[in-house]
Amino acid sequence: MFTKRDDVVRALVASSMGVVGVSLSGDIVGEFGIERRCDARDVAARGDAVAVATDGDVLVGDFEPTGHGPAVAVSVADEGVFAAAPDGTVSVLAVDADGDDPKSGNGDTADAWTVVGSVDDPRRLDGRLVAAGDGVHRVIDGELEYAGLDDARDVSDRGVPLAVTADALYTLGNGWMRDLEPADEGAADSEVQTEPGFRCVAADADGERAVAASGAALYERADATATDWIRHDESGVIDAAFAGRHLVAVTDGGEARVYADGGWRGRTLGLPDVRAVAVPGEH
Repeated sequence: MFTKRDDVVRALVASSMGVVGVSLSGDIVGEFGIERRCDARDVAARGDAVAVATDGDVLVGDFEPTGHGPAVAVSVADEGVFAAAPDGTVSVLAVDADGDDPKSGNGDTADAWTVVGSVDDPRRLDGRLVAAGDGVHRVIDGELEYAGLDDARDVSDRGVPLAVTADALYTLGNGWMRDLEPADEGAADSEVQTEPGFRCVAADADGERAVAASGAALYERADATATDWIRHDESGVIDAAFAGRHLVAVTDGGEARVYADGGWRGRTLGLPDVRAVAVPGEH
């Protein structure tokens, strides 16, 4: 299907059936298959480091167990892997790109998790940021601190931090500044349908390009200096990630989509409960 193997990018999709590897080339969604069977609730990658939150443990590297226990969200940062447990406890594990504990060198990480704090109703993590029912929190000097907002659904910790709540997209500047609200869409006669609230936000490795998705549309920012967000009529997106100049998205209907050169292409993966997407190799 692909003319050059060098062009192929591997994306990882978290679903209730497991972690699925999806091959992408340009704007083509190619072969896919389950790489690890589990109830995957979240997946994160930064560079070659990969972390997966499951209903039984946090997996790192080549899906090695860590002894964390159940997790609902994960992220990868310079310090290692951050994970949020269902009860809101947020912990960090220092690991290298292969999933080994650099202190022991043998991958035995069961006792290496360090608690940094706790939140109410954890939802998403990115880098050192945590989105939770009680707002945005940030890990500073090994401790979790409240950073503002309420009812945060997702965060981006690349470049200038971004966060989404049900009703708005925010950029962190002199406090959280409201950048965007889901548009109201007119219906027939006098009826007005309000677009579903924001679900996710993501930025590229440099924090320049960014996207945010509601239930009915996806909004794109070309670079960090842009004040306008371009609206794409792409419904159902629940998570997104950048793969070079391309944008990868997954939907609540189990479809993988790629946006490149002004157009979208997609393919149904046939997976129930798709929850997140990540692209290893993107720093």
